[in-house]
Amino acid sequence: MSDDATAFVPGHVTGFFSAHPADDPAVAGSRGAGLTLSHGVTVTVEPAQETTVSLDGEAVEMPPVADVLRALGVTAAVDAESDLPLGAGFGVSGAMALGTALAANAVFGCGRSENELVTLAHVAEVRAGTGLGDVVAQARGGMPVRVEPGAPDYGRMDGIPARPEIEYVAFGGLSTADVLSGDTTALTAAGETALEALRAEPTLDRFVAESRRFARDADLLTDRVEAAIEDVRAAGGDGSMAMLGETVFAVGSGLSDAGYDPERCRVHPAGSTLRSE
Repeated sequence: MSDDATAFVPGHVTGFFSAHPADDPAVAGSRGAGLTLSHGVTVTVEPAQETTVSLDGEAVEMPPVADVLRALGVTAAVDAESDLPLGAGFGVSGAMALGTALAANAVFGCGRSENELVTLAHVAEVRAGTGLGDVVAQARGGMPVRVEPGAPDYGRMDGIPARPEIEYVAFGGLSTADVLSGDTTALTAAGETALEALRAEPTLDRFVAESRRFARDADLLTDRVEAAIEDVRAAGGDGSMAMLGETVFAVGSGLSDAGYDPERCRVHPAGSTLRSE
Protein backbone atom coordinates (compact mmCIF):
# COMPACT_ATOMS: atom_id res chain seq x y z
CA MET A 1 0.00 0.00 0.00
CA SER A 2 1.43 3.39 -1.04
CA ASP A 3 0.99 6.73 0.75
CA ASP A 4 -1.21 8.29 -1.95
CA ALA A 5 -1.99 8.27 -5.65
CA THR A 6 -3.34 10.83 -8.08
CA ALA A 7 -5.47 10.45 -11.20
CA PHE A 8 -6.54 12.97 -13.84
CA VAL A 9 -9.94 12.62 -15.49
CA PRO A 10 -10.97 14.93 -18.34
CA GLY A 11 -14.20 16.88 -18.14
CA HIS A 12 -16.96 15.68 -20.43
CA VAL A 13 -19.56 17.71 -22.30
CA THR A 14 -22.51 15.70 -23.61
CA GLY A 15 -23.90 17.11 -26.84
CA PHE A 16 -26.94 14.83 -26.94
CA PHE A 17 -28.09 11.58 -25.40
CA SER A 18 -30.88 9.08 -24.98
CA ALA A 19 -31.57 7.49 -21.58
CA HIS A 20 -31.60 3.71 -21.20
CA PRO A 21 -32.48 2.65 -17.64
CA ALA A 22 -32.15 -0.95 -16.45
CA ASP A 23 -32.47 -2.86 -13.19
CA ASP A 24 -28.74 -3.61 -13.31
CA PRO A 25 -26.86 -0.28 -13.08
CA ALA A 26 -23.96 -1.76 -15.07
CA VAL A 27 -26.36 -2.34 -17.97
CA ALA A 28 -28.09 1.04 -17.62
CA GLY A 29 -26.63 4.05 -19.36
CA SER A 30 -27.05 6.34 -22.30
CA ARG A 31 -26.41 6.47 -26.01
CA GLY A 32 -25.14 9.70 -27.49
CA ALA A 33 -22.03 11.76 -28.17
CA GLY A 34 -19.88 14.38 -26.53
CA LEU A 35 -16.38 15.70 -26.15
CA THR A 36 -13.81 15.37 -23.37
CA LEU A 37 -11.88 18.42 -22.23
CA SER A 38 -8.27 19.16 -21.31
CA HIS A 39 -9.85 20.92 -18.32
CA GLY A 40 -10.82 18.20 -15.87
CA VAL A 41 -10.55 16.88 -12.34
CA THR A 42 -7.39 15.83 -10.49
CA VAL A 43 -8.16 13.36 -7.70
CA THR A 44 -5.74 12.41 -4.93
CA VAL A 45 -6.52 9.49 -2.61
CA GLU A 46 -4.74 8.57 0.61
CA PRO A 47 -5.60 6.07 3.36
CA ALA A 48 -7.66 7.43 6.27
CA GLN A 49 -9.57 6.16 9.29
CA GLU A 50 -12.80 7.47 7.85
CA THR A 51 -13.82 8.58 4.38
CA THR A 52 -13.79 12.30 3.61
CA VAL A 53 -14.31 14.02 0.26
CA SER A 54 -13.27 17.55 -0.69
CA LEU A 55 -13.46 19.57 -3.90
CA ASP A 56 -11.17 22.58 -4.27
CA GLY A 57 -10.52 22.55 -0.52
CA GLU A 58 -14.18 22.42 0.53
CA ALA A 59 -15.88 19.37 2.06
CA VAL A 60 -18.58 18.04 -0.27
CA GLU A 61 -21.20 15.30 -0.25
CA MET A 62 -20.40 13.12 -3.26
CA PRO A 63 -22.35 9.83 -3.09
CA PRO A 64 -20.69 8.26 -6.18
CA VAL A 65 -17.26 8.67 -4.59
CA ALA A 66 -18.38 7.09 -1.32
CA ASP A 67 -20.01 4.26 -3.29
CA VAL A 68 -16.78 3.52 -5.17
CA LEU A 69 -14.78 3.33 -1.94
CA ARG A 70 -17.37 1.03 -0.36
CA ALA A 71 -17.24 -1.24 -3.39
CA LEU A 72 -13.45 -1.45 -3.05
CA GLY A 73 -13.77 -2.07 0.71
CA VAL A 74 -11.56 0.86 1.75
CA THR A 75 -11.77 4.18 3.62
CA ALA A 76 -9.81 7.15 2.32
CA ALA A 77 -9.39 10.88 2.17
CA VAL A 78 -10.32 12.01 -1.35
CA ASP A 79 -9.14 15.45 -2.42
CA ALA A 80 -10.25 16.72 -5.84
CA GLU A 81 -9.24 19.87 -7.69
CA SER A 82 -10.97 21.07 -10.83
CA ASP A 83 -11.01 23.87 -13.38
CA LEU A 84 -14.69 23.11 -13.95
CA PRO A 85 -17.85 24.15 -12.08
CA LEU A 86 -19.92 21.46 -10.37
CA GLY A 87 -23.41 20.80 -11.72
CA ALA A 88 -22.97 22.73 -14.96
CA GLY A 89 -22.72 19.87 -17.47
CA PHE A 90 -19.03 18.95 -17.27
CA GLY A 91 -19.24 15.52 -15.66
CA VAL A 92 -17.42 16.54 -12.47
CA SER A 93 -19.13 13.93 -10.29
CA GLY A 94 -18.33 11.19 -12.80
CA ALA A 95 -14.73 12.38 -12.98
CA MET A 96 -14.44 12.31 -9.21
CA ALA A 97 -15.87 8.79 -9.06
CA LEU A 98 -13.57 7.49 -11.82
CA GLY A 99 -10.51 9.29 -10.46
CA THR A 100 -11.23 7.85 -7.01
CA ALA A 101 -11.51 4.34 -8.44
CA LEU A 102 -8.19 4.59 -10.28
CA ALA A 103 -6.28 6.21 -7.44
CA ALA A 104 -7.74 4.04 -4.66
CA ASN A 105 -6.95 0.89 -6.63
CA ALA A 106 -3.30 2.01 -6.76
CA VAL A 107 -3.08 3.13 -3.13
CA PHE A 108 -4.66 0.04 -1.62
CA GLY A 109 -3.40 -2.53 -4.13
CA CYS A 110 -6.93 -3.69 -4.96
CA GLY A 111 -5.80 -5.45 -8.13
CA ARG A 112 -8.76 -4.39 -10.28
CA SER A 113 -8.51 -3.98 -14.05
CA GLU A 114 -9.31 -0.73 -15.86
CA ASN A 115 -12.68 -2.03 -17.06
CA GLU A 116 -13.56 -3.16 -13.54
CA LEU A 117 -12.73 0.29 -12.16
CA VAL A 118 -14.69 2.06 -14.89
CA THR A 119 -17.62 -0.22 -14.09
CA LEU A 120 -17.46 0.63 -10.38
CA ALA A 121 -17.54 4.35 -11.16
CA HIS A 122 -20.29 4.00 -13.79
CA VAL A 123 -22.47 1.96 -11.41
CA ALA A 124 -21.95 4.52 -8.64
CA GLU A 125 -23.02 7.37 -10.96
CA VAL A 126 -26.13 5.54 -12.12
CA ARG A 127 -27.15 4.66 -8.57
CA ALA A 128 -26.73 8.28 -7.48
CA GLY A 129 -28.72 9.58 -10.45
CA THR A 130 -25.90 11.98 -11.34
CA GLY A 131 -25.04 10.62 -14.78
CA LEU A 132 -25.55 7.86 -17.32
CA GLY A 133 -22.65 8.17 -19.75
CA ASP A 134 -19.96 10.51 -18.43
CA VAL A 135 -17.74 7.84 -16.87
CA VAL A 136 -17.37 5.62 -19.94
CA ALA A 137 -16.73 8.69 -22.09
CA GLN A 138 -14.14 10.07 -19.67
CA ALA A 139 -12.34 6.74 -19.60
CA ARG A 140 -12.05 6.83 -23.40
CA GLY A 141 -11.21 10.49 -24.09
CA GLY A 142 -11.38 12.36 -27.41
CA MET A 143 -14.86 12.86 -28.87
CA PRO A 144 -16.60 9.68 -27.76
CA VAL A 145 -19.76 8.29 -29.31
CA ARG A 146 -21.71 5.97 -27.04
CA VAL A 147 -23.18 3.51 -29.54
CA GLU A 148 -24.67 1.18 -26.91
CA PRO A 149 -25.32 2.01 -23.25
CA GLY A 150 -23.71 0.62 -20.13
CA ALA A 151 -20.41 -0.17 -18.49
CA PRO A 152 -17.55 -1.72 -20.54
CA ASP A 153 -18.90 -5.30 -20.50
CA TYR A 154 -22.17 -4.07 -22.02
CA GLY A 155 -21.62 -0.74 -23.76
CA ARG A 156 -20.03 -0.09 -27.13
CA MET A 157 -18.03 3.01 -28.05
CA ASP A 158 -16.91 4.79 -31.20
CA GLY A 159 -15.54 8.28 -31.71
CA ILE A 160 -15.21 11.32 -33.94
CA PRO A 161 -11.60 11.77 -35.16
CA ALA A 162 -11.30 15.48 -34.30
CA ARG A 163 -9.46 17.36 -31.53
CA PRO A 164 -10.53 21.02 -31.80
CA GLU A 165 -10.02 23.90 -29.44
CA ILE A 166 -13.10 24.57 -27.32
CA GLU A 167 -14.46 27.60 -25.49
CA TYR A 168 -17.20 27.50 -22.87
CA VAL A 169 -19.27 29.78 -20.65
CA ALA A 170 -21.22 28.42 -17.67
CA PHE A 171 -24.19 30.53 -16.62
CA GLY A 172 -25.41 28.11 -13.95
CA GLY A 173 -26.39 24.53 -13.21
CA LEU A 174 -29.25 22.20 -14.01
CA SER A 175 -30.14 19.16 -11.91
CA THR A 176 -29.20 15.99 -13.77
CA ALA A 177 -31.10 13.90 -11.22
CA ASP A 178 -34.29 15.94 -11.72
CA VAL A 179 -34.14 15.57 -15.51
CA LEU A 180 -33.32 11.85 -15.45
CA SER A 181 -36.00 11.07 -12.88
CA GLY A 182 -38.72 12.74 -14.97
CA ASP A 183 -40.34 11.70 -18.24
CA THR A 184 -37.46 11.21 -20.68
CA THR A 185 -39.56 9.95 -23.61
CA ALA A 186 -39.20 13.07 -25.79
CA LEU A 187 -35.57 13.52 -24.78
CA THR A 188 -34.70 9.94 -25.68
CA ALA A 189 -36.47 10.16 -29.04
CA ALA A 190 -34.53 13.34 -29.88
CA GLY A 191 -31.29 11.69 -28.80
CA GLU A 192 -31.87 8.62 -30.96
CA THR A 193 -32.54 10.82 -33.99
CA ALA A 194 -29.35 12.81 -33.36
CA LEU A 195 -27.23 9.68 -32.94
CA GLU A 196 -28.53 8.17 -36.18
CA ALA A 197 -27.63 11.36 -38.05
CA LEU A 198 -24.15 11.56 -36.48
CA ARG A 199 -23.31 7.94 -37.21
CA ALA A 200 -24.18 8.58 -40.86
CA GLU A 201 -21.81 11.58 -40.88
CA PRO A 202 -19.36 11.34 -37.93
CA THR A 203 -17.87 14.83 -38.13
CA LEU A 204 -17.37 17.73 -35.72
CA ASP A 205 -19.77 19.96 -37.65
CA ARG A 206 -22.51 17.34 -37.63
CA PHE A 207 -22.01 16.72 -33.90
CA VAL A 208 -22.51 20.40 -33.03
CA ALA A 209 -25.51 20.73 -35.37
CA GLU A 210 -27.19 17.65 -33.90
CA SER A 211 -26.48 18.88 -30.38
CA ARG A 212 -28.26 22.15 -31.13
CA ARG A 213 -31.24 20.34 -32.61
CA PHE A 214 -31.39 17.99 -29.62
CA ALA A 215 -31.37 20.86 -27.12
CA ARG A 216 -34.33 22.43 -28.92
CA ASP A 217 -36.31 19.23 -29.51
CA ALA A 218 -35.77 17.99 -25.94
CA ASP A 219 -36.94 21.40 -24.61
CA LEU A 220 -33.77 21.93 -22.57
CA LEU A 221 -32.75 25.40 -23.80
CA THR A 222 -32.86 28.27 -21.33
CA ASP A 223 -33.13 31.87 -22.50
CA ARG A 224 -29.49 32.67 -21.68
CA VAL A 225 -28.17 29.57 -23.40
CA GLU A 226 -30.30 30.12 -26.50
CA ALA A 227 -29.21 33.75 -26.75
CA ALA A 228 -25.51 32.85 -26.45
CA ILE A 229 -25.77 30.15 -29.11
CA GLU A 230 -27.47 32.63 -31.44
CA ASP A 231 -24.69 35.16 -30.75
CA VAL A 232 -22.01 32.59 -31.61
CA ARG A 233 -23.71 31.68 -34.87
CA ALA A 234 -24.29 35.33 -35.77
CA ALA A 235 -20.53 35.88 -35.37
CA GLY A 236 -19.81 33.05 -37.81
CA GLY A 237 -19.09 30.39 -35.22
CA ASP A 238 -20.68 27.15 -34.11
CA GLY A 239 -21.78 26.11 -30.64
CA SER A 240 -24.38 24.35 -28.55
CA MET A 241 -25.50 23.53 -25.00
CA ALA A 242 -23.75 21.20 -22.56
CA MET A 243 -26.06 18.48 -21.23
CA LEU A 244 -27.07 18.89 -18.52
CA GLY A 245 -26.08 22.40 -17.50
CA GLU A 246 -26.78 26.01 -18.30
CA THR A 247 -23.55 26.05 -20.26
CA VAL A 248 -22.65 26.94 -23.84
CA PHE A 249 -19.66 25.45 -25.64
CA ALA A 250 -18.27 26.64 -28.95
CA VAL A 251 -15.67 25.40 -31.40
CA GLY A 252 -12.49 27.46 -31.76
CA SER A 253 -12.96 31.12 -30.85
CA GLY A 254 -16.73 31.16 -31.33
CA LEU A 255 -17.65 32.64 -27.95
CA SER A 256 -14.78 35.15 -27.95
CA ASP A 257 -15.78 36.32 -31.42
CA ALA A 258 -19.33 36.80 -30.13
CA GLY A 259 -18.12 39.12 -27.34
CA TYR A 260 -18.10 36.71 -24.40
CA ASP A 261 -15.24 36.08 -21.95
CA PRO A 262 -15.04 32.27 -22.08
CA GLU A 263 -12.77 29.64 -20.62
CA ARG A 264 -10.55 28.03 -23.25
CA CYS A 265 -9.27 24.46 -23.54
CA ARG A 266 -8.95 21.64 -26.06
CA VAL A 267 -10.58 18.31 -26.67
CA HIS A 268 -8.51 15.92 -24.56
CA PRO A 269 -6.59 13.43 -26.69
CA ALA A 270 -6.76 10.60 -24.14
CA GLY A 271 -8.95 9.33 -21.36
CA SER A 272 -8.48 9.11 -17.60
CA THR A 273 -4.89 8.66 -16.46
CA LEU A 274 -3.23 7.50 -13.24
CA ARG A 275 -0.49 10.02 -12.57
CA SER A 276 1.40 8.33 -9.75
CA GLU A 277 1.35 5.35 -7.46
